[in-house]
Amino acid sequence: MEPALIATRLATAAIGPLLKKLLVSDVPGAGLTGQDPPVRLSSLLSFRGERRSLTEKDVRRLAATLVDRTRRGPGEPPFPADETEAVTDALAAHLLALGDLDMDDVQAVHLGHRALARRLRAAAPAPDGLSSDSVLYLETATEWACRHILESFTRSPSFVARTLVEQTRGQAALAAKLDAVAAANPAPLAEDAAFERRYLAHLTRRHGHLTIYGIDLHDSGEDWPLDVAYLSLEAAAGPHPDHPHQEYVTLRADLAPAAHERILLRGQAGSGKSTLVQWLTVAACATPPADGMGYLHGRIPFVLPLRTLTRHGERLPEADRFLSAADCPLTPPDGWADRVLAAGRGLVLVDGIDEIPEAGRGRARDWLRGLLAAYGDGNRWLVTSRPTAVRDDWLARDGFTELTLSPMSPAEVTTFVRRWHRAAGPSAAPYEQQLLDSLRTTEHVAQLATNPLMCGLICALHRDRRGYLPRGRKPLYEAALAMLLTRRDRERGMGDPYGVTLDEAPQIQLVQRLAYWLTLNDRLVMDRSRARALVTEALPALGLADAPPDRILTHLLHRSGLLREPTADTIAFVHRTFQDYLAAKALVDHWDIGVLVRHATDDRWEDVVRMAVGHGRPREAAEILRELLAAADAAEDRPARTRLVLLAATALAHATEVPPEVREEILRRTEEVVPPRTPDEARELASVGRMVLDLLPGPEGLDESTAHLVVTAASHIVSDAAVPFLARYADHPSLVVRAQLVWAWHRFDPRAYGEDVIARLDPTELRYQAADDDRAAELLRLGLTPESLEIGGAVSTGRVAELLVRCDPRELELQGEGTRLDPAASAGLTRLESLRLSGLAEWRVSELPPRAPLGKLHSTSWPRDDLSGLARHPGLYELRLPAGHRAPSGLWRSLSALPSLRTLTIDIGWLDDFPEGVVLAGVQGMTCVVPPASGGSLERLVKVFPGLRLLGLSLFLSGPFDVSAAAELSDLKAISVVGGGRRVVGAEQLSVRVLSVL
Repeated sequence: MEPALIATRLATAAIGPLLKKLLVSDVPGAGLTGQDPPVRLSSLLSFRGERRSLTEKDVRRLAATLVDRTRRGPGEPPFPADETEAVTDALAAHLLALGDLDMDDVQAVHLGHRALARRLRAAAPAPDGLSSDSVLYLETATEWACRHILESFTRSPSFVARTLVEQTRGQAALAAKLDAVAAANPAPLAEDAAFERRYLAHLTRRHGHLTIYGIDLHDSGEDWPLDVAYLSLEAAAGPHPDHPHQEYVTLRADLAPAAHERILLRGQAGSGKSTLVQWLTVAACATPPADGMGYLHGRIPFVLPLRTLTRHGERLPEADRFLSAADCPLTPPDGWADRVLAAGRGLVLVDGIDEIPEAGRGRARDWLRGLLAAYGDGNRWLVTSRPTAVRDDWLARDGFTELTLSPMSPAEVTTFVRRWHRAAGPSAAPYEQQLLDSLRTTEHVAQLATNPLMCGLICALHRDRRGYLPRGRKPLYEAALAMLLTRRDRERGMGDPYGVTLDEAPQIQLVQRLAYWLTLNDRLVMDRSRARALVTEALPALGLADAPPDRILTHLLHRSGLLREPTADTIAFVHRTFQDYLAAKALVDHWDIGVLVRHATDDRWEDVVRMAVGHGRPREAAEILRELLAAADAAEDRPARTRLVLLAATALAHATEVPPEVREEILRRTEEVVPPRTPDEARELASVGRMVLDLLPGPEGLDESTAHLVVTAASHIVSDAAVPFLARYADHPSLVVRAQLVWAWHRFDPRAYGEDVIARLDPTELRYQAADDDRAAELLRLGLTPESLEIGGAVSTGRVAELLVRCDPRELELQGEGTRLDPAASAGLTRLESLRLSGLAEWRVSELPPRAPLGKLHSTSWPRDDLSGLARHPGLYELRLPAGHRAPSGLWRSLSALPSLRTLTIDIGWLDDFPEGVVLAGVQGMTCVVPPASGGSLERLVKVFPGLRLLGLSLFLSGPFDVSAAAELSDLKAISVVGGGRRVVGAEQLSVRVLSVL
């Protein structure tokens, strides 16, 4: 019989009064006198104690009556008739077991009727030989009996009195414990919490928008919501100093602080460093957090732009002056910043090491080290810089991981262009596809679109010029200045809003003078009074002696599009690139060639030198280039010589006309630094442009390492000319060379690169990548069936299915929220041994290939169904599921059903729900994630996984983590610790090696 029908029969009005006979009608009071609780269950029962009115035989007759009444009624009986007596005896035994429970009525009611029924079944003898129907009836009948019994308890006056007493005592005990916890762990003051709400709201308002240069301010507004505008870029992580043979890896720049507590982020001008700082700031303030940014929830950002902190030559601030030094108008409670950082809740964002003079960078590092010594533990630290502003190991001994923002890939440029045109409004829509076509087919445009600033400028010019773009960087900037300074206002009939009429030429001269002063004085910000003095000084020479300087300056600030006001009394260019361009023009006009050469080794002057060559006439450009080569000859070390030669080669591309002998000398000297010797040198060579392709050697006569570096350099040159060069390496036997060639596919035309390079690669041990539908289609068209395949999130569901059916791979990685593992395609997979699901929003265990010998399964998201289906894959030996989430019910039962499981990744908090007595002795390798709020330890882990040989710990705690319990693991060979290795304690008790990696 169905449980619902049994319950209906048990719930009739006649059952309740029958069960009340089990209880005495008169009970004690609240029990405030005496030491023993007065209302024990045994004192409430009519078949126990001094007030006994029922015997055990009477209880059995009562059970028989219950059984008989529930057997009546229409439909099938709840159990076989020949088991009636056995069922009656078992029910009576359960009821009699009430007298053996050591609890009172309040405890019983708090326990609930189901838990009380389980206690009774455990206390009574187990029924023997009953059918499944009889067992089901007995369980249901016992639960309903407990429901009626507990109902009777709650109606007793003594129960109410006793409950009030218990609640009062419990609340008092809880209050005492909370007081003790509060005394040991003082929480932030209410004043702090109130200020933090105001401060986070202020940061959101201040940093929550991006300025979109070039968009029609009249129609669209100059600000764009950051959560819509932000484009997540990638950052490359080089080898750790202790592991120089590691490969470069890439990761999302905005997720890097989740994996690394301390980061030195390098990036070219306009690459998005400051925008990343804005994004991290706003993400930390957001409630709820943006997708993937939950690791910042609860952190307090401190945004410290060094150009602002040192604009007047001030000393860098201590923690209590962070806000005032960064021009935050809010006044925090005394000691607030110290309390935040001491608690490890800070997100310290130091922006622009390269934007202070080189002589001051050592002091900046000392300042940073002082902060780390005081507040290093638990806080997240991000320092940004141009790539060559500081040496590679500048912060290495302080535990900083070095990352470099990667140039925008063609796919990222496409995304940026589409977002820009969407923000610009309907009037820009007709030009979107035209520009995307130009970026694919016009080399000089694609070469310039390598960072967000240049992409935005190109979008603005393309729309402003109705689909036409000038060739080269210099004419591009000239066109931008014409658009920003005069054409936009004039063509829209805006008149003279500030009572000033200025042509383009005098405006350029004025802003050029400001740029010249800033660059010569190693500044990015100047006082408004200094700017006014420079403008006043220049006006007579421009024939504007009678013009009011204040109005002229206001006009430049508000209408030029080139200047901004970081604060009420300071002025700066909207971006360093505009300052460099105009300063270079001024230097050439003044013919300050000595100034250029003296600063040629200063990274902040690199663009100035290049643009100066572009501004110069043939004789002037040649002289600058010769002086650069002479400076290279005089340099004392190879890095300086290489830098100057590459600077000359880069500047050569900007020159309109150069004598042949100068060009040949530069090319000859460039050969001295080719081939590259490190990955950094390879990318530095690529920045020179397509001319490097004529200098790069091979593949004949190159060892594996050199060949890999040459291919790395060529694959970072975004030019169709790189494809035939890379095709020369398509037959190379090295796996790392072939892997680099596969990675580079997304940077070039899918068909041309696919035919010339991808189709010729030796597939042995090689992982192929289909980043989008175009490349997936090429794999299918070329008839390739790779055994190892990575499918990106931009590949449509249909293409995914086609690839899987065609390839039937042994190793497979699926990426992206919208990607699906099609059940029909999955059913046809017969060889799949390793499956990685990265970022899938939805997948199911039931969709895993049923016929494949699946051995490894990694996923960054939980399946929509339960894990019990994993039992259909008995060969599964390695499993990785996302930590930081609550484990689903049945997790451990499902894992214990996997006989081959040897390697596992878990969240230490999952062990709280581990069933008692279950041991996974076969697991030998484990990664254990310890989230920030975890209070877990290794003691439970040691009991559950006694056969561990290798243990990895990913620590996100701000406090210490004790590993001494691991000493009980007799087979343990090594422990690796990622994140917070300095906070591991108890390692001295282990006989294994503890390897800490930041």
